[in-house]
Amino acid sequence: MNLSTQEKNQLLNRLAEELLAQTSYILEENQKDYQQAKKQASSQIMLDRLLLTEERLQAIAEGVKQVADLQDPIGQVIQGYTNKDGLKIVQKRVSLGVVAMIFESRPNVSVDAFCLTFKTNNAIILRGGRDALHSNKALVTVIRDSLKKSSISIDAVQLLEDPSHDLAQELMCATEYVDVLIPRGGAKLIQTVKEKAKVPVIETGVGNVHIYVDKDADLDMAAAIIMNAKTQRPSVCNAAESLLIHEEIVDSFIPLLEKTLANQQKVMFRADKKAHQIFQESELATEEDFSREYLDYMMSVAVVDSVDEAIKWINHYSSHHSEAIITNNLQAAEKFQDLVDSAAVYVNASTRFTDGYIFGLGAEIGISTQKIHARGPMGLQALTSSKYYINGTGQIRK
Repeated sequence: MNLSTQEKNQLLNRLAEELLAQTSYILEENQKDYQQAKKQASSQIMLDRLLLTEERLQAIAEGVKQVADLQDPIGQVIQGYTNKDGLKIVQKRVSLGVVAMIFESRPNVSVDAFCLTFKTNNAIILRGGRDALHSNKALVTVIRDSLKKSSISIDAVQLLEDPSHDLAQELMCATEYVDVLIPRGGAKLIQTVKEKAKVPVIETGVGNVHIYVDKDADLDMAAAIIMNAKTQRPSVCNAAESLLIHEEIVDSFIPLLEKTLANQQKVMFRADKKAHQIFQESELATEEDFSREYLDYMMSVAVVDSVDEAIKWINHYSSHHSEAIITNNLQAAEKFQDLVDSAAVYVNASTRFTDGYIFGLGAEIGISTQKIHARGPMGLQALTSSKYYINGTGQIRK
C-alpha cells in the first residue's frame, strides 16, 4: 500500500465509527463464541478473554482513533548525512510489507493489529483461534466494509477462516508472501511458531511476570500493588505470576498480603518451603511452578536474601516480559532496573501498566520479549523497517 497519512487517518476514523455503529452485530457474533466456550466448560478467566461488551468495544474504537492521531512513521528521516565521497545519504522508515499474525482467544487483537499495520502501510493476514472465529469474522467484515467505502483495497486485511493447524503451518512457511510473522498467545503457540516457522518471527511475550518485595518496601503499598497486578485481570500477559519476598520482612508481609487479598479475591499460592510455613493456606511449589504463566488466580512465591538474589532469580526464571521491585531504597531500585533483563522494569508500580495503549503507543500488536528490532509493547515504529536513499553527482568508487 502507498497511502497518504490523510487517507489512512480518514479510514481509521471511519472504522472507529463503524465499529460503534455495528455494535449489535459484533456482540451478537461474539455471543456465539462465548456460549460455545461455556458449553465446553471453559474457565471464567478464559471466558473473560473472549468476551466483548459495549464498554470493551468502545475502548477498541477509542484505540483506533488514538492510532489515527499518532504521528505517521512512514517516510520519517532517521538520519541524514553527506559521506566523504560527497554522497547525500538519508535513512528513512518504510513498511515491512505483509505481516501475518497467529493469535488466540482475544478478538480485539484483530482490530488492534489491523490499525497498526494499516497506519504503517503494511497489509496483514490474520489467523485467530477456533474459539473466537465468529467474533473475528464480524470484526474483519466491518474493517473490510470500511475499506471498501473508502475505495481502498479490502485485501489490506485478510482473515484465514480455517482454524486448522495445517493451514497455520502453511502460513508459517509462506516466505514468498509473508515478510514477518507475529505469534500472540500462550507458551505452546509461541514455541510451535519458533520451531516451525520459515518466515521471520517477532516473538511476543509469554508473561511469567515477577514482583519483588524488598526489605525496605512500604508493605501496605506492596500488598496493594500485588493485589492489582495479580487479580485485576489475571488472564493477560502483564498480570503478575511470581512473587519474591526479602527474608527480613517475610514473616510480617505474608499475613498482611493474605489479609489484603481476602477482601478482594482468593489467590492460591505455590510457595517454597520457607514461605509455605508462614502462609495460612498454600501449596509447596515445584520447580516447574517458578517458570509458569498461570493466567489464573495462582502465584508462585519464593523467599530471597537480597536484591542481588532476586535479580539472579528473575533472570533465570523470567520470560523477560515485565518485572517490578517494591522498595524505598533508591540504590536497590536502580540496581534492579539496570540488571533485570526484561522488556519493562518497574519501581513501586503494578506491572499491569505494560500496555501499548497505556504507554501512549495507541493499540499494540503485541509485547516483544526479544532484544532485536522491537522490545516491549510494539507500536507503529516496531512495524517499520528502514531504507537508505543515496543521491550523488556522478561519483564512482575507485
